[in-house]
Amino acid sequence: MNTAAVFSHPIVQPPFPYEETALAPVISANTLAYHYGKHHKAYVDAVNKLIAGTAFAEMPLEQIVRSSAGQAAHAAIFNSAAQAWNHAFYWQSLRRNGGGEPPAALTELMDDSFGGIEQCKKELSSAAVGQFGSGWAWLVHDQGRLKVVKTSDAHTPIEHGLKPLLTIDVWEHAYYLDYYNRRIDHVNAVLDKLINWEFALQNLRAV
Repeated sequence: MNTAAVFSHPIVQPPFPYEETALAPVISANTLAYHYGKHHKAYVDAVNKLIAGTAFAEMPLEQIVRSSAGQAAHAAIFNSAAQAWNHAFYWQSLRRNGGGEPPAALTELMDDSFGGIEQCKKELSSAAVGQFGSGWAWLVHDQGRLKVVKTSDAHTPIEHGLKPLLTIDVWEHAYYLDYYNRRIDHVNAVLDKLINWEFALQNLRAV
């Protein structure tokens, strides 16, 4: 995936990368319709409205996120921009018939960084399930190794110079229609059946 092409100016909501039924039964078409069609769209619409007439208006989305991060005066811009970026990245982190064994190059780095794929998945699950309130769990690349980090609300690893490889959304709107309060069931089903290891490898190769 060419992330520069996806997140460049003008800011638009990227096309949905699969049919709404593609991730069922792990994530239902109903959930995807609301998540992409309502929540994600609202963030894109909001950031375009908020940056109009400002210095942010000519920036690519990722630059808006980086430039507004930690700036109290631009908190609203950051929240909408980061959520627009996070969601576009999240859709690519999933695929029909995902999960399974990662590509060999990624597996090798998982072995070095975590001691194997199962430990990597356990850390991702723990981060996602253990995130208090709304947020995200991420597999990232940092100085030659893989790490799992979690962020709250709209926050994202790109604020801290980390390279995201994939993410799991644990805002309630990502799973509540299908799983109610059973976040752990949603997270583990995503890791077992939908996670897009090939997307992670593409991002790793772009490091």
